[in-house]
Amino acid sequence: MSKLNKRMKDIYSKVDTSRTYTAKEALKVLKEMPQVKFDQSLELAIKLGVDPRKADQQVRGTVSLPKGTGKTVRVAVLAQGEKATEAKNAGADVVGALELVEKIKEGWLEFDALITTPDLMREVGKLGKVLGPRGLMPTPKAGTVTTDIGKAVQEIKAGKVEFKVDKNSAIQLAFGKLSFPLEDALENFDALFTAIQRAKPSSLKGAYIESIHLSSTMGPGLKLNVSG
Repeated sequence: MSKLNKRMKDIYSKVDTSRTYTAKEALKVLKEMPQVKFDQSLELAIKLGVDPRKADQQVRGTVSLPKGTGKTVRVAVLAQGEKATEAKNAGADVVGALELVEKIKEGWLEFDALITTPDLMREVGKLGKVLGPRGLMPTPKAGTVTTDIGKAVQEIKAGKVEFKVDKNSAIQLAFGKLSFPLEDALENFDALFTAIQRAKPSSLKGAYIESIHLSSTMGPGLKLNVSG
């Protein structure tokens, strides 16, 4: 068995693995961990009691993080004419139509979110094998297939994120940076957790939230009270 390095020993000396924390307590502990050379992300992991194989137990939605994500989000937009101009004016990083579809098809993926107008969805459908595995496929539910291009760009730039249950019945998502003031990080957590709670499938009979953990990129995973 490998020996723990100095940093890991320091972490374990400050963490009580036998207890559960409130979100505020967990965030405080994560902030007290030994620092690294970059601003770590704060991450939420929730295990749900749903069966994602059932169509009526899919959990998916969007939430606008009130304090933003803490990172610069690169937004690409597929649009033509006035909608392309609208996207540029709203702050989109890349705007194009068929030529942008071809560029993505060839492997260009230097963006964090892709928005499209409905008239180009047929072309976007050809990119499923490229975008799907990376979670970049535009969808109406996520607000990334829309005629209100300007609003969609501004919302994503300001901190709108999408959450979706995976095949293991879990949701894992970053909701800010470790450098955020405690109250800002807590406000983002509350917004995300509330949105996930509201997305509970009406068909679910058993427990919805089975476990919750908060962590930072290089920090420990801290178990929360299921009540949050």
